[in-house]
Amino acid sequence: MEETLQGLQIGIDNMWLLIAGFMVMFMQPGFALVESGFTRSKNTANILMKNLMDFSIGSILYWTIGFTLMYGDSIAGFIGSPSLFFMSDGYGDYSDYADLFFQTVFAATAATIVSGAMAERTEFKSYLIFTIVITVFIYPISGHWTWGGGWLSELGFHDFAGSSIVHSVGAWVGLAGAAMIGPRLGKYGKNGKPNAIPGHNLMLGALGVFILWFGWFGFNPGSQLAAAGTDNAVAIGHIAVTTNLAAAGGAITAMIVSWLRYKRPALSISLNGALAGLVAITAGADTVNPVGAVLIGIMAGAILPFAVEFFDKILKVDDPVGAISVHGVAGAFGTLAVGLFSTSSGLFYGHGAEQLGIQAVGVLAFFAWAFGTGLLLFYILKKAGVLRVSRRIEEEGLDVYEHGETAFN
Repeated sequence: MEETLQGLQIGIDNMWLLIAGFMVMFMQPGFALVESGFTRSKNTANILMKNLMDFSIGSILYWTIGFTLMYGDSIAGFIGSPSLFFMSDGYGDYSDYADLFFQTVFAATAATIVSGAMAERTEFKSYLIFTIVITVFIYPISGHWTWGGGWLSELGFHDFAGSSIVHSVGAWVGLAGAAMIGPRLGKYGKNGKPNAIPGHNLMLGALGVFILWFGWFGFNPGSQLAAAGTDNAVAIGHIAVTTNLAAAGGAITAMIVSWLRYKRPALSISLNGALAGLVAITAGADTVNPVGAVLIGIMAGAILPFAVEFFDKILKVDDPVGAISVHGVAGAFGTLAVGLFSTSSGLFYGHGAEQLGIQAVGVLAFFAWAFGTGLLLFYILKKAGVLRVSRRIEEEGLDVYEHGETAFN
């Protein structure tokens, strides 16, 4: 009987991990729709191709070496001991292959965030190159610091499902890339003021956001990594509620801010507000209560429009879909918010500022690593002359010149 119950528990946990992984994989078309909808139609096939390839290449390379770099035996708390071509029919609470699949879809998410920040002017072959570097090197190493048992986890850093580990890492690499490649043609006038370059289809963008919102219920509740037993069942329900409330709070607040600031309730800002709330709650979805989740979403939604303005007008970094603000700024804020709103260690619950300080160390470490390695990577690609397409290709669209076909004939 004991053996049967153990087998049942492992089966339930294994199936939950796989179902959650399938939901996270479904976020890939969500990202593809958001990015293509928020940009111009002449680049749609290019964007869809990039999303297809970053998941395909990422799946192969993360299995080849990325997984063990992230979860292998720790070397000085910095990197996992690597081995090639992960093969294992073993299991603990779930099978090793289920774990590999679940972690693969997270790695693909980090890589695809970069695509949005650099959309409409990046050479396709350079995108393939930096997808490889992110999947094999940048993401697994910083992931090891936390989820792989590295130095940040030993400090007590808490990032439940990846506000910083996944989202900020992708965004900070994207920031380095967008800064290095420069703005799209026509984005800034001679006076330096930014010009709006509207996306061609907000319906696609809205559908993509709803797909991402749905997929996040695999992203966050799936990170419980188990479903059998009362404790896990309660935790999964709790995480689903905090995730949903933060997204709703982010969408509503971004709408209100845009209404007050720009005299209209802008759909694009409201959609990104929902994503900002989702990104922000990802770090602490398991440790904050529903009230804290709503407040985190509200704050993330309020920060989002000003973050977009900061990068657009002050730094003059052209981010066509707002990926840096949504995933980088909201991810950093959400990571810090654990130190404020966590019921077990947060400042607002009488536990002092120690957790907040640890969270801040993590935020700075992820920024330094991802932005620094990203700058080096894109500097090399720029010097090699493969980073940006020519003026003619950018003006006429990447679809025909890069891929020989268009999304809309």
